[in-house]
This record gives sequence, C-alpha cells and structure tokens, in this order.
Amino acid sequence: MSQRRPVGVPLKAEPSAELPSSERDTVLEVVRQNRELAGSLLPVLHGIQERLGWVPPRTVPLIAFELNLSRAEVHGVLSFYHYFRQKQPGEHVIYLCRAEACQAQGAAALEAHAKRKLGVDFHGTTADGRYTLEPVYCLGNCACGPSLMIDEELHALVTAAAFDELVAS
Repeated sequence: MSQRRPVGVPLKAEPSAELPSSERDTVLEVVRQNRELAGSLLPVLHGIQERLGWVPPRTVPLIAFELNLSRAEVHGVLSFYHYFRQKQPGEHVIYLCRAEACQAQGAAALEAHAKRKLGVDFHGTTADGRYTLEPVYCLGNCACGPSLMIDEELHALVTAAAFDELVAS
C-alpha cells in the first residue's frame, strides 16, 4: 500500500539544515537576485564568493536545489573555473600577475620571492591565515609590471623589497 504525501510537503526537503545561517542566508539571497538570469549559476557563484570570500562546498546542495540543477552540475562549474575558491582564503588575497608583460619585467623572480616569503605556493594560505597567494593572468597594468593586487588595491613596479613592505604593513 503506497503512502500519500501530505499536502504542502515538498518532495525534496531544502538541503540547508547543516549550513551556518549566514551561509544559508547568503546563498538564498544571491539565488533570489540572480535566479531569472539565463545561465544563472555563474552569477550565483560569483555573488556567493563576493560575499563570503569563497564558495563553501557544503553550500553546493542548496545551490543545486534552489536552481533545480544536480549537485554534479554545480560542482562541475565550481571546480572547472580556477577563479572560484573552495577553501576559505586568508584575511587578504594577493593576486600576482603572471602575464607576459609582467614576466618581461621580472614577475618570475617576484613570484619566487613571494612564495618563499609567505611559505606557500599558489592557492595556498599562510599558516597565520593572513594571506592567500593567487595567480592571475593580467591585471591590466602592463606598462608598470610586475604588478600585483592585494584585495582590491593594485600595486605597480613591485620589487622583492616592495613586496616585503606590503606584507609587513
């Protein structure tokens, strides 16, 4: 004998019970703002990362549920684009330019120095949680390389000594 589903009870429950309320609220707000866009998944992921600093993997089931996608579809997009972080970043994110113009001005040496100074490779976060080092492939500051950006602040003509000053302050 089959059981009937009570009226008003969804077929699938919203998969958000284990999320911190701030993450749940952020996901729901970003989805609400972008749901009607064609290809809404990318704007949703961008919005979540903009607000949380990353896209916690535990939010994938809720994102999928809200956009009527599979978890695999959301995970596939999230893992395909290197821009999206699936690990919480440090307090500050250092974006080091690796484009040709910066390379011609010594970016490889700056990269080696930054990795040594911070004790991390690209996509890594310092032990104290202060900095995450990320590669980028152009900051649009080609005439003034090597360049880097810390959070939203662009820095030009960065030397090893200038890097040390920036991370010390």
